Amino acid sequence: MFLDVLHHRHQCLAEARVGARGATRLELDHYLEALIRKPGALPGATALDQARAAGRFTPIHDAWWQAAMKAHGEREGTRALIEVLLLSRHLPHEHLITGLAAALKSGALTADAVALETLKAADAEPEEPAQPAVPGSQSSIAPLPAAVRARLPPDKRPLPSVAHYDQLRLRRSDRPTP
Repeated sequence: MFLDVLHHRHQCLAEARVGARGATRLELDHYLEALIRKPGALPGATALDQARAAGRFTPIHDAWWQAAMKAHGEREGTRALIEVLLLSRHLPHEHLITGLAAALKSGALTADAVALETLKAADAEPEEPAQPAVPGSQSSIAPLPAAVRARLPPDKRPLPSVAHYDQLRLRRSDRPTP
């Protein structure tokens, strides 16, 4: 294994592991804008072959693509697949696979339907439990366990008021404008 590194103005922009010296690794995502204009180039693209080999383009992708081409024609079906691939920039890969499978099962062969099914899959996933607060960190607050909250005395403090701010605002609006 060799490491390919891309630099620009002394800053590392990307690193990729390639199998042999002189080998190239193409990222399908980098070609999607060009492919949406020329969808006929996707089936023979080296980047697609490499994405398949890496497991990023799965049999679910292929099955949905075949069904989309059958429903919309080769050009429009391929364009719909490229739109789905563009979704992976904003949605987790595992949710996208679940969304593709659900859309395929229901016969929904548009990128919008896949996006909807993907978001439903993401919403269905249980949220991670709250992490305990790290001392000195202000980013999160760990909730008290229910047993501890049940033993706390009731909070008898008055509710906060913004009346003082309202008075300041009124005083300021009474001033003549220049």
